[in-house]
Amino acid sequence: MKFVIANDHGGIDLQPAVCEKLQELGHEVVHVGTYDKESCDYSDFAVKACEKVINNEADFAILICGTGLGMSISANKIKGIRAACVSEPFSAKMSRAHNNANVLCIGARVIGSELCKMIVEEFAKTPFEGGRHQRRVDKICKIEEEN
Repeated sequence: MKFVIANDHGGIDLQPAVCEKLQELGHEVVHVGTYDKESCDYSDFAVKACEKVINNEADFAILICGTGLGMSISANKIKGIRAACVSEPFSAKMSRAHNNANVLCIGARVIGSELCKMIVEEFAKTPFEGGRHQRRVDKICKIEEEN
């Protein structure tokens, strides 16, 4: 699978751990910035990464800011994106299995690199279960279409 990674200045220190873990799992990784600690706007990088998912240039995105919240809020404004902000592995797993999340958002000021790697692994290895969950995801998409 191909993952696109984006971070703001608050997430720059955790970004290497994310890329390392994904590569260790055998996935292709594209990093779209930012590349330094100069203050920037997380929404710009959320859009940059999510556009690659929407345009089928990547299967999934992982967005990293200080809390993961700003990235998540920004990403969820984009039609077709289902972004989950998580801080532990079980929620990462469920975001894929039950919600078919295509974007993982994490907070560099909330979790450390080892926990980050566990979260990324659960997200990357968990397939969407479909079944009764597909009906619910379809309802989410319908809300998006109607509003």
